[in-house]
Amino acid sequence: MVDVSAKDTTAREATARGRVLMEPATLAMIVEGRAPKGDVLATARVAGIMAAKRTHDLIPLCHPLPISGVTVDLTPSDAGDAVLIEATVRVTGQTGVEMEALTAVSVAALTVYDMCKAVERGMRIQDIHLVAKSGGASGDYRAP
Repeated sequence: MVDVSAKDTTAREATARGRVLMEPATLAMIVEGRAPKGDVLATARVAGIMAAKRTHDLIPLCHPLPISGVTVDLTPSDAGDAVLIEATVRVTGQTGVEMEALTAVSVAALTVYDMCKAVERGMRIQDIHLVAKSGGASGDYRAP
């Protein structure tokens, strides 16, 4: 584990995105609340938030962080063939929260898949990436 004790405590934030590509009929089922396992979007949102808070248990050598805020938004795509996922994580600390944001998106996407796999096994989790981060010595980053 990297020693961060000499680093300044600063406000830090990271945002990640991803998507679950699926058939339009599967997305319609989600939006209409007809999934056999229940409310897909609400369950995936909670799963993403919980995952952000437990990242240090999942990724070796990640620091446990006193996360001050997590938002996970799941939105049906305009094209009608995907659930778009965005997570933002905030902390005041000595290390960033990029891994927490990426983990939140990943677990939210896996939850969407799990809750809909009985209807469609061909769904694809795609494009999970860091969109932006701020704070810390390395400064701000915004994906092109």
